[in-house]
Amino acid sequence: MKFIVEPSALHSGTVAVPGDKSISHRALMLGAIADGQTNITGFLAGEDCLATLAALRAMGVKVEQESPTELRLTGAGRDGLQRPVGTLDMANSGTAMRLFTGLLAGQRFSAELIGDESLTRRPMDRVIKPLSMMGAVIESSDGRPPLRVDGGHSLHGIIYRMPVASAQVKSAMLLAGIYAEGDVVVIEPAVTRDHTERMLRSMGVSVEQGETQIVMRGGQSLSGTDIRVPADLSSAAFLLLAAIISGNAELTIPGVGVNPTRTGVIDILRDMGADISVDNVRLFGDEPVADLTARPSRLKGIDVDPAKVSLAIDEFPVLFIAAACASGKTTFSGIGELRVKESDRIAAMAEGLRALSVPVDESEDGAIVHGGKLYGGTVQSHGDHRIAMSFAVAASVAEWAVEIEDVANIATSFPGFAERLASLGLTIKSSGSAGPA
Repeated sequence: MKFIVEPSALHSGTVAVPGDKSISHRALMLGAIADGQTNITGFLAGEDCLATLAALRAMGVKVEQESPTELRLTGAGRDGLQRPVGTLDMANSGTAMRLFTGLLAGQRFSAELIGDESLTRRPMDRVIKPLSMMGAVIESSDGRPPLRVDGGHSLHGIIYRMPVASAQVKSAMLLAGIYAEGDVVVIEPAVTRDHTERMLRSMGVSVEQGETQIVMRGGQSLSGTDIRVPADLSSAAFLLLAAIISGNAELTIPGVGVNPTRTGVIDILRDMGADISVDNVRLFGDEPVADLTARPSRLKGIDVDPAKVSLAIDEFPVLFIAAACASGKTTFSGIGELRVKESDRIAAMAEGLRALSVPVDESEDGAIVHGGKLYGGTVQSHGDHRIAMSFAVAASVAEWAVEIEDVANIATSFPGFAERLASLGLTIKSSGSAGPA
């Protein structure tokens, strides 16, 4: 399946985006092992989160779905998950794969986690190592999925200094820590998203959190609660940038999560000259949300602060497009983590921008994007949802049509993406046998 996107004059409006993917995964997993009922609203019914939901149902968790975005979980309790029949398929979700590895590490039964071709290429040693140090027994295919997590092993606390900042690894350790004896102490090299810590506290778990250190006492139980999932800032970023580079469209997106461990993309775009306002800040449970408004802006190239990398790790494809539309050059450094995402995102963005005649100098852990005019052409997304969506936005201001190949995986995180852009005036057509993205 591919997109064919024509340069388009967008118009102003208010558009909602789906729920936060990271929070939706965690709401399901923590609700599943809580005592009592957990009600989730704003759930992201994308393929990644639906894989998590299917896996929990396979382990005996009762889930009633009132609508695609409203669920009621009857928690199995800390020790109530059941051995699944067959493998647990994580599809394309690295978050689900790593978090489930932590959750399964403390179970009495064994289970095998599998995924699609893209997921089986992603490194899992960074989560296998600390979990193994806690007493887990995990078999892999040379550090990659499929993963077999053996049950029946006693886990213990650990003090672990993470070599690479990763909210997924941190969260996996905290999930395993629920079944461990002693304290789990995680020391981060840089601040990462803290949705797990916030949600654990909302469910009655004591978690101490410093700037880069998290301490959780093992063996605690969770209580079910009501979780309202904010709109996903990572998804909102595509539409915000579309308005910023449009020249004439002002866009408001209501109820977006603005957790301070996630707002690096807003800060970096503002550093580049973007006019983005954050209004009506309030709380959904423990998560701050706000209404975001983006206005047409003249972007300038900058040296992106490496200290902001961990606060915007999923949004760098969007920022590459911003850099391509800016005057001057933009330097990205310290983003080597992007090479082991759903695709090698540094290479994929550099390749795609060059296909649209934008010069890019690529390095091992960064890139320099020389801003200017985008022309038309064909871009390979390499099956990566964020690459595909980024180039759809870029095409809105290209000189002629852009074809974006292999876009079906957009449904993993942003179902209805094409329809939302079309509602703002973008001429975007799907071609191929798959359904709409």
